[in-house]
Amino acid sequence: MFCFILYLAALSLLTGTAATNQTFTTSGEMNISSCPITYYGQKYDKVYLAFDANRFAVCFNGLYQPGIKNDCILMSGGTADRGDLAVLNKEIPTGSGVHHLLPNLKHAGKCINIIPLKDRQQSEEADARVNGLTVSKQTFQTADTNKGVITDLSGCRLSGVVYKTNTTVRDPNICTSVTCDFSGVATAVNDCGPLEHCQGDGSCKLNSMCTVTGSAIIDIVGRVHSVPDRCGYTLMKPSSIPGFQVLGFFQERRRKDVSFLDRVTLQLDSAGVQISLEQGSRVQLNDEVLMLNATAQMVHGVELSRDQTGVTAKISASNYMVSVLFDGYTALIHMTGPSGAPVDGLCGNSSRSLIEEKVAEHSDSSCEIQYEDDADDKINCNTKTKWCNILKQAPFNVCNKHINPEPFITACTDTLCKYPAVDGLKCQFLEAYARACSHHSNVTVESWTPKTGCPAVPRAFCQDRFCSVNEFCGERYGGEPQCLCRAIFASKYKPTSSFGEPTDCKQKSASVTLANCLLEDKNIDYSVLHLNDEACKAEMDDLTHMVTFNFNSNNPCGTVVMANNSQIIYKNTIMRRNLSAFGLINRQSPVHIDFSCYYSQPDIKSLGFRLKHSSMIQQMTSGEWNYNLSMKAYADRINGIQANTDIQLNEKIWVELKTEGLDEKMVVVVTDSCWATDQPSPSGSLRYDFIIQGCPNPADQTVKVEGNGLGTSNYFTFNMFQFVGKTGDVYLHCKLELCVTESNACAPRCGQDVRRRRSAMSKYEDKNPAFISMAWTS
Repeated sequence: MFCFILYLAALSLLTGTAATNQTFTTSGEMNISSCPITYYGQKYDKVYLAFDANRFAVCFNGLYQPGIKNDCILMSGGTADRGDLAVLNKEIPTGSGVHHLLPNLKHAGKCINIIPLKDRQQSEEADARVNGLTVSKQTFQTADTNKGVITDLSGCRLSGVVYKTNTTVRDPNICTSVTCDFSGVATAVNDCGPLEHCQGDGSCKLNSMCTVTGSAIIDIVGRVHSVPDRCGYTLMKPSSIPGFQVLGFFQERRRKDVSFLDRVTLQLDSAGVQISLEQGSRVQLNDEVLMLNATAQMVHGVELSRDQTGVTAKISASNYMVSVLFDGYTALIHMTGPSGAPVDGLCGNSSRSLIEEKVAEHSDSSCEIQYEDDADDKINCNTKTKWCNILKQAPFNVCNKHINPEPFITACTDTLCKYPAVDGLKCQFLEAYARACSHHSNVTVESWTPKTGCPAVPRAFCQDRFCSVNEFCGERYGGEPQCLCRAIFASKYKPTSSFGEPTDCKQKSASVTLANCLLEDKNIDYSVLHLNDEACKAEMDDLTHMVTFNFNSNNPCGTVVMANNSQIIYKNTIMRRNLSAFGLINRQSPVHIDFSCYYSQPDIKSLGFRLKHSSMIQQMTSGEWNYNLSMKAYADRINGIQANTDIQLNEKIWVELKTEGLDEKMVVVVTDSCWATDQPSPSGSLRYDFIIQGCPNPADQTVKVEGNGLGTSNYFTFNMFQFVGKTGDVYLHCKLELCVTESNACAPRCGQDVRRRRSAMSKYEDKNPAFISMAWTS
């Protein structure tokens, strides 16, 4: 029987105060915490010993089992039926026999593990394994082991790869040199720069990724820029592609003080072309909307395609390629090509400031105004911070060595601590990180959506939903995408609980314009709204999404007309049509929006003149109307009476009252009464009636009235007369009223009794009648 001692393991810097010894005869676990072993870069404070007829195993992650990954040293070729584990806590100075046999050992040790075994075989083989795979094999003759054999099984491991101590290995597949020092520590030096990617053949190539999401721009070197306003900025301007740049434009959504990326524009200066990638996966070439699908098409040298994840634009020049993926909320800008070319813009590696990259010619003059909304007390920032830090946990951590998660966590927390987690915003930052990792490093984050509760199939938010400049696409009832009002736009109306602009009143028409997003905010569908007349519905502008109701003199739409002492009021109402499908119930709130137009009453003033002045014309201005009023006497309704014409008693006279400038579709003139007096005052004691309540005096058969209440002029006739016993002047007075047109109800109905005539006339009552007088000399 041959007896040998095999000194396994290493030296440690841990200090022990006493020696321990443990004898074993069967498999088991042993504690070596007082002198832990570092085996290929991994430190262990337990060993697991196992032996049978074929092998003796010292393992560190549990008892040896064939086919199971483990770190082990296997002794094969003999039988060990018993042994001892001794931990000697003694100083092993430099220059000792151990140091002589192990030249890589540079420092003194504090302890040593010794496992003496008894065996009958002539030789032993030591098989060192890491993760179940053999990394080295050594064979020993048992005659030598009687004196003690010390061999070096130390090494390093990095990313699952094992390296020998005191070696440097360069891997062209990953363009990395790994150095394993004598203490078992591995360090890797990447030959490629931070913006480069290994090509797999030892060469490096520019591979830079910029992510723009929310108001954050995470540039190609990992810096975070936060956009504080609603202006346009240069995102990327590569020197390697002259005349090309990528612009980003920002707008507010639900809050005035938080901006989000709204659209991305590719500008090609040489072609004078701008290609805009917008919400809803819409693409515009200058002002022309392009129809795209998954099949790529070339537009001015830019390859464009569209799928459920958004719109992708690619441009290649001088061995460089820039691709832009925009899903409506997040832009991934990926640039590849030869190393060394500088990249400007907020995505680049230059030192230019935010204000220097502002694109003034494409920004609104008021875009720099910054607002401060009240803090949202419903937001728990600690909870949001915990959520954002998911990016450092599984399954996202597979990307952490390729894409630094910290800038994404910063962007996520800065936004969610201030802005409500709506419109898919919580998932937006997680998806942006997963996509950036996939595009940059071709690494997929597996099964992250079930863990986070985000949509299983990432797709462009609000696909094919196009909103106006005053709107953004967000989620409303049931998570359905809708065009919602931007906060600054809505702030003009919400304080007064209005839905749009004031009523636009004109002389012959009126209109009211409402914002559809304000209506939808109250769950009002504009398409079921109408005026008093149900046939009068709204029209929505496809570009602005503003909803307009209007009426005019040709189509009054059930307008109600009222009057007071100084005004005529046109009033209509916007209301909702009853669409209940369940008879007795209704699931929509009633809508009743009144709007009115106020006009000053046109004033027909009293005029006096003698018949020798056959006619008079005077320009009048009153309220909304400019008009002329004339009174003229005729001998035969065609030929006016001239100043030198002699009128004989009992000769028939025609008198015309006429206005010009009034719209007869809106207002008509009614001659209520005419009478004669012997003095200028219309209330003189001597009076003779021609017209009474709009109708001829039945006692005087010479009096006729035509066109009364049918337009803006009318006639009446009488035979010339003089008062008995009077030789002076005779004065003719008329009282006139204005009547708002309403189904011809202004015309007096003569031939009926007075009470019936009054009830048959319009509900309109002019409380400010006018008087006209004329005189002639006998």
